[in-house]
Amino acid sequence: MPGMVLFGRRWAIASDDLVFPGVFELFVRVLWWIGILTLYLVHRGKLDCPGGVLLSSYLIVLIILLAVIIGTVSAIVCVSMKGTICNPGPRKSMSKLLYVRLALFLPEVVWASLGAAWIEDGVQCDRTVGNGIIATVAVSWIIVASTAVIIVIVFDPLGGKMAPYPPAGPHHLDSHESSQLLNGLKTAATSVWETRIKFLCCCIGKDDRTRVAFSSTAELFSTYFSDTDLVPSDIAAGLALLHQQQDNIRNNQEPDEVVSHSPGSSQEADLDAELENCHHYMQFAAAAYGWPLYIYRNPFTGLCRIGGDCCRSRTTDYDLVGGDQLTCHFGSILQTTGLQYRDFIHVSFHDKDILTDLSAESEPLDLECEVQDCWAHKEYRLVIVGHSLGAGAAALLTIMLRNPYPQVRCYAFSPPRGLLSKSLCEYSKTFIVSLVLGKDVIPRLSLTNLEDLKRRILRVIAHCNKPKYKILLRGCWYELFGGHPEDLPTELDGGDLTQPLLGERSLLAHGSPTYSFSSDSPLESPSKYPPLYPPGRIIHLEEVGTSGRFSCYPAARYSVKWSHESEFSKILIGPKMLTDHMPDILMRALDSAVSDRAACVSCPTQGGSSVDVA
Repeated sequence: MPGMVLFGRRWAIASDDLVFPGVFELFVRVLWWIGILTLYLVHRGKLDCPGGVLLSSYLIVLIILLAVIIGTVSAIVCVSMKGTICNPGPRKSMSKLLYVRLALFLPEVVWASLGAAWIEDGVQCDRTVGNGIIATVAVSWIIVASTAVIIVIVFDPLGGKMAPYPPAGPHHLDSHESSQLLNGLKTAATSVWETRIKFLCCCIGKDDRTRVAFSSTAELFSTYFSDTDLVPSDIAAGLALLHQQQDNIRNNQEPDEVVSHSPGSSQEADLDAELENCHHYMQFAAAAYGWPLYIYRNPFTGLCRIGGDCCRSRTTDYDLVGGDQLTCHFGSILQTTGLQYRDFIHVSFHDKDILTDLSAESEPLDLECEVQDCWAHKEYRLVIVGHSLGAGAAALLTIMLRNPYPQVRCYAFSPPRGLLSKSLCEYSKTFIVSLVLGKDVIPRLSLTNLEDLKRRILRVIAHCNKPKYKILLRGCWYELFGGHPEDLPTELDGGDLTQPLLGERSLLAHGSPTYSFSSDSPLESPSKYPPLYPPGRIIHLEEVGTSGRFSCYPAARYSVKWSHESEFSKILIGPKMLTDHMPDILMRALDSAVSDRAACVSCPTQGGSSVDVA
């Protein structure tokens, strides 16, 4: 931090990112240099063959060239170790060293080409020497190709859009010029993000709704990342520091400091019943993922169980929407839920809503029932279920169906946080139950929480006085093997930052040299992005005990409690923040929690009412 400026453009790499790649290249170069030197010293007496002078000259020049490269890379590594993330001053010579290192690629490529040409001409020398030259040429080209790949990865499409003003910033420009400059940069950033999203979602259709979703998501991403000059490794280091900070706060928290948000004794009484319902309905939510999840959960027997359904055509027995090659999906649904073909009224595997999870747009929800005489011959109890984005869709559908179907219920598994307004959230607590596992990031994911996460990352980075490579090494060790978290300054310490968190030539530089957390963020505009909350009452499963960090089938037990939505108002960092969202992990946790509570509590049996599951 900030991103390096080379050849007049910014790159998505900082001057302290070259420690690990430099050490790796040093390891390869030193081994290579030792091998070439040994080859020359052992076989130099056998180079009196035709063409041997050329090979001898080739080896000598290569040994000298490798020594120069090793010295240059060593200097790059040493300089990259200096300073901190927010203090790049001790690394100011890095750009010159990189220019020297890149310049050394030219003689290396030329010499590798000459070596290949001489071997191709059929030099009559010892076969070992010839094989050594061939290996040398191959290694040279591999390193050159790897460097080209790295250059493509760290290329910043917006790097060439750097403002043509001195390091003092854009405040010397008049308001009109400054406005034009920033608008141009915002437009360019949005265009770049839209191109990236279209590339990642290339299999999605290109109708008007999809194009609107692309534009909305691109605008959100460009806005979120526009006011910082962070590179990806800065974010990784910040997450590592923040994880240890959160664990340190939790470990030092006194029991009386924990604020409990119990919904009341009446709701506590039906916790076991609702947990049993979640355990039952989760299989329906998981079944919607089709055969991939079923095969993943049953790797040895799954294919045999649904193999017959994959080859069977029953389109005349039920209304199937989504194509002819979806019978494997339907077979896995039958196996997961235990239902029969006759239990299904309509099946559809169409889904074009993946971008909805990335778009932050909101709109009013009309809940008025337009039909005056809402009569029915017999009303079945309707239960709607879903997981992740499906949980959000299930919750919204349940709210919309509340008037014509007053008995409708919803079980939302790992729903997104940014879903309902505060009033709708309170309204939904009488008929929607959400289930969240551990540190699952999706139920904590909202624009407000993302902005809070960014601020906490910036703060912990600015307050850390260790170099980035030490932060990443310690973070990897902590994630892999645990231990005691570092005693780091926290956001509870207060105070604004006294160091600039934006580069001197940031895309959207602030007029002030200090970045204050009281500054307004474009993501906090209440009119465009109002605060949204998760649906219904929330059951939180939390792992207790020690089960290790990598146990595929955790032996730990799970605590079960009602939780207030405020407990999910911050994103928690940890190795399971993503895996806790996986449906198979959630199903195993539910199995464990239900079995543990059944061993301790006598659960009342549920009534056998007729239920339709959507």
